[in-house]
Amino acid sequence: MSGLTPDTPVPTGVVVHSRSRVLELQYASGESYRLPFELLRVYSPSAEVQGHGPGQETLQTGKRDVTITMIEGVGNYAIQPTFSDGHSTGIYSWDLLYDMARRQDELWGAYLDRLAAAGIDRDAPMVSSSAAHGHCH
Repeated sequence: MSGLTPDTPVPTGVVVHSRSRVLELQYASGESYRLPFELLRVYSPSAEVQGHGPGQETLQTGKRDVTITMIEGVGNYAIQPTFSDGHSTGIYSWDLLYDMARRQDELWGAYLDRLAAAGIDRDAPMVSSSAAHGHCH
């Protein structure tokens, strides 16, 4: 688990833009980033998406139109969004969000490369909802 360091930029504002489907992070430095909901969703830090180790990731598809329906704070170090597809187990720490915001072009490229390598369309529905909601052993 990543935690807060004294250097972790904590946003002074977190704004959900439902219509444009971006999460805006505002910082005291004047920096502002807009993270697409789809990017947040496909890179969810949850075990459901990330698995329990390298190579265990579940490639997420069909998330272009996903929205954030609710956000809860987790302590003073993270947020836990609920997405319109029901996914709500990802806890996004401030350092993770800042890293994603700064690296989003790289992350998009990696995601699109993984889709291409798997021969799966970005908008394809997830294969099996029962498998996706299975329990970890």
